Amino acid sequence: MTTFAIDQENAITAFATAEEAAAATTTRFDTFASEKELAELAKAWPAERLVAIFNSLTGVTPVESFKSSKAATSRIWKRIQGLGDAANPETEAAKPKAHKKAKGRAQSAKDTPAKGKTTKKATPPKKAPKAAKKTAKTREAGSPREGSKTELVIGLLKRKGGATLADVMQATGWLSHTTRAFVSATLGKKLGLAVESFKPEGGERTYRLNK
Repeated sequence: MTTFAIDQENAITAFATAEEAAAATTTRFDTFASEKELAELAKAWPAERLVAIFNSLTGVTPVESFKSSKAATSRIWKRIQGLGDAANPETEAAKPKAHKKAKGRAQSAKDTPAKGKTTKKATPPKKAPKAAKKTAKTREAGSPREGSKTELVIGLLKRKGGATLADVMQATGWLSHTTRAFVSATLGKKLGLAVESFKPEGGERTYRLNK
């Protein structure tokens, strides 16, 4: 799912996943993946910031104000969908080309029996993409990229006492909203790690990675 990151200077960047957003962004930022999440963030923003965010988007006609926060977030969400398409480069236009190539090979095999042998020889290359996909899946399911913030957070959570929300925020420079989302969505759901969340009596929210 496309994840958008907005920094303190109102710059919005789209990433293919929440993990990519966390790994690529070094400044403090908030993330959202839907219009509803954007609306939740906007509740804490002054009206002037919403106007500034919208007016900074490419191709818009500048406005002086919005009737409501909901109207502002709705228009901002619609305008940034192009960023989401750029973050996920696979398009429908690329698919018909692949079909056309497949049909071309099939017709050639029918037209000239001699090319039947060529078709058999071409079988191994067809299997190569599957192997590549398996390799990609193996990398995705394996250890995080060396030096990434994902690796940093996992290291903190592997400590005997785990790490508090404040510890992770200080180490990564993230806001609390982003930190909670990363632990839940990226570590828990995407990487399948068993993350324990608890709050000692009189203490802070703490996360610990169960080995």
